Amino acid sequence: MAKVAIDTNVLAYAEGAGDEPRRARAVEVLVALPEGSVVLPVQVLGELYRVLAGKLRQRPADARANVLRWSDAFEPSESTWAAMQSAFDLSADHGLAIRDALILSVAAEQRCRLLLSEDLQDGFTWRGTTVVDPFAHQPSPLLSDLMAPASTRKRRSPTPAVAAAAAARARR
Repeated sequence: MAKVAIDTNVLAYAEGAGDEPRRARAVEVLVALPEGSVVLPVQVLGELYRVLAGKLRQRPADARANVLRWSDAFEPSESTWAAMQSAFDLSADHGLAIRDALILSVAAEQRCRLLLSEDLQDGFTWRGTTVVDPFAHQPSPLLSDLMAPASTRKRRSPTPAVAAAAAARARR
């Protein structure tokens, strides 16, 4: 099974940052990803906390609880010194912001086939990990294959975090 890493913007949109079409698409993608396929770089959790407490003005305790729900829903993957060194290379060689470079290098270190991100160049491939913008007008065949119907793949059941995001979306 292909592994996929999730960038901060996908979780932030699922939490209500941004417009309704992005929120709906983020929830759709997160629910459709096969069980056990998702890697969540720890850097993403830190950035998500900043978005929830800052931009969405959640109380720090609520932001913490929401971040912890995501870490329960998906396997967190810690940054290593090797990943940080690769991030320096990505930043120097390709002009990526160090925070984005670290997320991509952790995804590659974890042998993810995809990194779902709106912030990086759609289609950019590094060490076998391809950046896919899940909000692009033309859906990536790589993402479409991963989100195949349950009849062809074991789909993950909505976790509390994904269910909460879907419920928040329905209330708006």
